[in-house]
Amino acid sequence: MLNLFESINSVLEKRYAVNPDPWGLEPKRVIADLKFIWPFYHYYFDVHLHGKEQVKADIPYMVISNHTGQIPIDGMLICTAFATELENPRILRPLVERFLTSLPFLGRWSSEGGAVLGDRNNCLNLLKRGESVLIFPEGVKGIAKNTKDFYKLQRFTRGFLRLALASGAEILPIAVVGAEEFFPYVMQLKKIAKFLKIPALPLSANLFPLPSPVDIYIGEPYSLPKELSAEALDEELDPHLILLEKKIHELTEYGLKNKRTILQRLKP
Repeated sequence: MLNLFESINSVLEKRYAVNPDPWGLEPKRVIADLKFIWPFYHYYFDVHLHGKEQVKADIPYMVISNHTGQIPIDGMLICTAFATELENPRILRPLVERFLTSLPFLGRWSSEGGAVLGDRNNCLNLLKRGESVLIFPEGVKGIAKNTKDFYKLQRFTRGFLRLALASGAEILPIAVVGAEEFFPYVMQLKKIAKFLKIPALPLSANLFPLPSPVDIYIGEPYSLPKELSAEALDEELDPHLILLEKKIHELTEYGLKNKRTILQRLKP
């Protein structure tokens, strides 16, 4: 593992030593976070990454994923996978809700770890600087699900398509399977969440995530037509939106058919 973290540190130093990250990423914080998260990633959640060959070196991607698991552990696992499992370590920049960045401690911690407030200018500037971003097009609705709606994709917003067109970035669709089982019995307290002005308030049978094995599937990169502009009409964007939703749905369905369970891990 020492060689792994040395390799990641080398990537960080090469990228940020001379030109510090304007959004606050701190290489030492990234390494410290990865060292802390990796045992949970590898042993507790037993994450398997599929489709590594789809990720080409030195290409900035707009990575889009289904959103699962009640709390955004899925984003943490995706970022860890791209940093530790690819031949060329990739530091993804997750675009997060303003709610997170406004919190006193978590806001600074997430920024130092690479997260960025998810607005249009930040996304475009990250991609222009050669960074790869992680976006959940379902938004908060993706994780704010009751048990009966697990793995049901919520309608994607079109904003990420306009950002991909404005930047020329390739879109990399991925699916996470296994994270919904972290909290298998959930009820969303939507009215209370709205009263408290927070994105979601899940009530779960367990307080700590269960050790559900997670599989992350990387699909083929998708390029939008060059003749399509960022100001295109919604109806011009919708066929691509539907196609990307379909790609992630298919990856998810494949993952569900091959899903590993907690009970399988407990067998001797």
